[in-house]
Amino acid sequence: MNILITDDEPLARERLRSMLEELAHTVVAEAANGEQALQLCEQHQPEIILLDIRMPGMDGLEAAHHLSQLTPAPAIIFTTAFDEYALKAFKTHAVDYLLKPVRLRELETALAAATRLSIAQQHALEALQTETSSPMYISARVKGSMQLIPVEEVYYFQADQKYVSIGYKEGEVLIDDSLVSIEQRYPQLLRIHRNALVAKPHIAALEKDSEGRCHIRLRDCDKRLEVSRRHLPEVRRWLKEQG
Repeated sequence: MNILITDDEPLARERLRSMLEELAHTVVAEAANGEQALQLCEQHQPEIILLDIRMPGMDGLEAAHHLSQLTPAPAIIFTTAFDEYALKAFKTHAVDYLLKPVRLRELETALAAATRLSIAQQHALEALQTETSSPMYISARVKGSMQLIPVEEVYYFQADQKYVSIGYKEGEVLIDDSLVSIEQRYPQLLRIHRNALVAKPHIAALEKDSEGRCHIRLRDCDKRLEVSRRHLPEVRRWLKEQG
């Protein structure tokens, strides 16, 4: 099988490569973090990714979320030092993992059983990441390729029928997701309407137009987003807390 190794430790990658070659598998590439893994995965389309959990920058849990959006999506086997909380979640949802230092026969068994993450497993990993760290990127398909948008550059999410529009520093893109799941994944967002979420750090002011409707004005963004009457009290409460 074609396999991508992702680990921030060169010695760990070297050890995994040696074992995979002994098992007659092909290592198509090596990545030192989640961002590199996504780029190399699109280039080489490996069947399986060995993915370390704890890495600088984008960690393995966030990388798994973005990797699952690819077509075709690779099978993922996590490699990790002992983390009781994470391993309990993995066992509960039948997510494949290997404890470091990885042993040859355990690797062989995991590779033989590796499958793509199910929807339930993806949701479980997203919930685990929400409790342990904050996602750094949002992934979108642009002209057939995956684009990673830094979370701090996002101004708003707005539902548009089946899709969600992301407004960010460079413009707008569409993603196939729901506002509910986005709201759960990114705690820095504030719900202002049933069809809109805004990034709290970019909120400049709450304004009222000539017809009495309230809108959010965002820093460095020309778009005005309407605040529904249902969500207005919560928006005002949040603004008051900011002083």
